[in-house]
Amino acid sequence: MNDYNLTEILEYIDPSTCSYQEWINVGMALKHEGYTVSDWDMWSMKDVNRYHSGECAKKWATFQGSSAPVTGGTIIQMAKENGYHYENVSAELDWDSEIGSKDELVVVDRNWLERSEIHIPEQWNPTEQIITYLETLFEPDENVGYVTESWEHDGKFLPSKGCYDRTAGQLIKELYQCKGDIGSVIGDYNSEVGAWIRFNPLDGKGVKNENVTEFRYALVESDTMDISAQKAIITELELPVAALVYSGKKSLHAIVKIDASTYEEYKKRVDYLYNVCNKNGLKLDIQNRNPSRLSRMPGVMRNGKKQYLLDTNIGKENWNEWREWIESVNDDLPDPESMADVWDNLPELAPPLIDGVLRQGHKMLIAGPSKAGKSYALIELCCAIAEGKKWLEWNCTQGKVMYVNLELDRASCLHRFKDVYTALGIAPDNLSNIDIWNLRGRSVPMDKLAPKLIRRASKKNYIAIIIDPIYKVITGDENSADQMAHFCNQFDKVCTELGCAVIYCHHHSKGAQGGKRSMDRASGSGVFARDPDALIDLVELELNDDILKQEKNKAVCKVCEGWLYKYDKLYHASQDDLCSETQMLALCREYLENDAYECVIEDVGKARKSVESRSAWRIEGTLREFPKFAPVNLWFKYPVHNIDNIGVLKDIAVDDGMPTWKKNFAKKKTDAERKTERKNSLETAFEACGIDDKVTVKSMAEYMGVTEKTVRNRLKEHGGFWIDEGQVGKK
Repeated sequence: MNDYNLTEILEYIDPSTCSYQEWINVGMALKHEGYTVSDWDMWSMKDVNRYHSGECAKKWATFQGSSAPVTGGTIIQMAKENGYHYENVSAELDWDSEIGSKDELVVVDRNWLERSEIHIPEQWNPTEQIITYLETLFEPDENVGYVTESWEHDGKFLPSKGCYDRTAGQLIKELYQCKGDIGSVIGDYNSEVGAWIRFNPLDGKGVKNENVTEFRYALVESDTMDISAQKAIITELELPVAALVYSGKKSLHAIVKIDASTYEEYKKRVDYLYNVCNKNGLKLDIQNRNPSRLSRMPGVMRNGKKQYLLDTNIGKENWNEWREWIESVNDDLPDPESMADVWDNLPELAPPLIDGVLRQGHKMLIAGPSKAGKSYALIELCCAIAEGKKWLEWNCTQGKVMYVNLELDRASCLHRFKDVYTALGIAPDNLSNIDIWNLRGRSVPMDKLAPKLIRRASKKNYIAIIIDPIYKVITGDENSADQMAHFCNQFDKVCTELGCAVIYCHHHSKGAQGGKRSMDRASGSGVFARDPDALIDLVELELNDDILKQEKNKAVCKVCEGWLYKYDKLYHASQDDLCSETQMLALCREYLENDAYECVIEDVGKARKSVESRSAWRIEGTLREFPKFAPVNLWFKYPVHNIDNIGVLKDIAVDDGMPTWKKNFAKKKTDAERKTERKNSLETAFEACGIDDKVTVKSMAEYMGVTEKTVRNRLKEHGGFWIDEGQVGKK
């Protein structure tokens, strides 16, 4: 405890709020840590109602040590619960350390708390007190539970079950007519004990939690601290109090607006409320949590004192307004700065991470539909950053990267990295630059994951952290702008704390995407698209038969070229031959042995299937820091993406969502257009199928993918060719 001054830390603990055991624990901890009895005595004096001179010294003498001593950590923990925060800047963080920051829920500085005594007037109107309470908390047709009868147990008076089948409207009407005799309405009560009332409406059938019809209010009560301190903290916290009642003894009863729609939501909100109160020094009785709880009824006497309604509708207007205020009041935002002060000395821009796309320390979202290979694209990016290579067509800065894997099992993820490295043809020279955090089955919401991620990454010097995919860690409803803003703020927290880029992927919304801007395609709230500094959007391109045929032709030619080269026969192929699968297959058949040719045919079949399994994509970008780039077309050939450098895909339009029947109608060609198309197709086939200047009907039919009869009909229609015993020539 050498780093702590426990006497200073005790300033955060009010002895008047401590139980007897907590007071003893403080004394034992002080003695264990080498402090004096006077330190304990000086602190105890602050509890003016319970302090007795010499009592600390008597107790101190009985503290003889223990095998499990109470240490200074007990005092620190008690202080933390009251807003104390300690940060040892010299201490190194380990993997289990928490990143420290001031508790956002602490808004009351108890060292500067202004206390004010409550004032109960000599003259009062009990009927008016009860009516005001009922009108404030209930609708006229809602049943109210209240108790005026009590019974004695071990010297303590306890409330009976009471009445619960009368409405607030009935009670208010009768109270107005009772001429001050409230006993005639609610029943006579024991003035030594007082009376009780339930603050949530009931169904008229009982007084248990299941009989509560609206989870509207919760009870905040503390009977371990000074009344003036209770009122001061309730006021400072701006609790949304519907009614504040003096209990007639040693506590205030604050009926706080909860406005929960279900019992489960009620429990969560009350837990949050009690947590805030406790952290701000208002020690609550945890037995008061349930929604059917009894509270003190105003307008009655209790052992010579008034149970009095002090105020109504104070603090924030409702629960949501109060919670937002609690979580924002202690911000650590910087002060505004004058542009004139920095005009001649502007700060350096963050260096690029991905040239022309993303700066270091910024955020990027990759959006796309399923099967777009988004995860593979992110793994490709990991490899590019680790090795300082290109990602697609953009150069990347070399550095360390963490890949947060939320979806794949560990083995599959590791194999993917190796497969991508191999397919890209990149030498794995800097594998130490890649760390993988496998969290499948262990992921938590992003607001819980962020501090854990920051803790593990704080000393790794990552320049990028990639999270894949974010649907596994989304906090809240992805269609809610405010909830998604809170979610996206977690990425800012990671960027700010670690000084690295955060890159993540998300799926498209349902339906066609062609008619949308790139920033409007991601599923959920528009916050997703507008939050990142760079948005990379993948849209699938629909391949027509001509492109598929062309790609198959190129793939077959490549296979044949490889086999001819292997057997030193490539010199037989001309430049034109290298572009025709028919010609290349013919050369393989002519110059290779039968066994080799059979292997060629097998490889050709695989090449054709490979083309059929490819998908084509277009990348568009919305950038905050760089000029917009031209759309990038690419092929996804498992397991990597390849740029379409030839331009095959450039003229393909993105699916605009038009129904198929309407597309077909729109694409309907005139007779002249169809005739011209057939003419051009025939001439292309003739040029491609020429072998030693001989072209056959059979070879043209094979090339065009039609029957020989169709070829003959088209040759006749064209008029520029002759046919002689299956051979074709130009006139």
